[in-house]
Amino acid sequence: MASPSREDYLEAIWILTRDRGAARVSDIAARLHLSVASASKMVRRLDEDGLLNYQRYRGLTLTPLGEGRGRSLAARHAVLERFLHQLGLRDAVRIHAIVEGIEHFMDGEALAAIEALWDLAQRDPAWWEHFLAHQRQGVNPSPGHSPVQTDP
Repeated sequence: MASPSREDYLEAIWILTRDRGAARVSDIAARLHLSVASASKMVRRLDEDGLLNYQRYRGLTLTPLGEGRGRSLAARHAVLERFLHQLGLRDAVRIHAIVEGIEHFMDGEALAAIEALWDLAQRDPAWWEHFLAHQRQGVNPSPGHSPVQTDP
């Protein structure tokens, strides 16, 4: 499994190369709010691992392997952002921060479950609106309490 930092780099590089055709280390550093030296070090590692083609002072592009992984990481990020927005969160900065906190710990099965719930919400908007209304009414249990009623 890749480290969260490594995933962030691949995702950022994929977005930059998608938007610009190539990425420069300085662009990656700026996007991730890191130093150019830190970005350069990780770029060299990703190059050694066959995920990108890097030529110093010329920028970089992703290999087919890096392209596939980067695309997958960006898609995961987008699914989680859309889902949180669908849940009623509206502050884009807050949504981004939440996604950054959880995305690296989502496996394929969990992501597929979220996508299935997203699909249901799209197919049955009345059900989803009912859920959101229920949520807005404060039906969520307090910490330590289960919403499930059990028979004694």
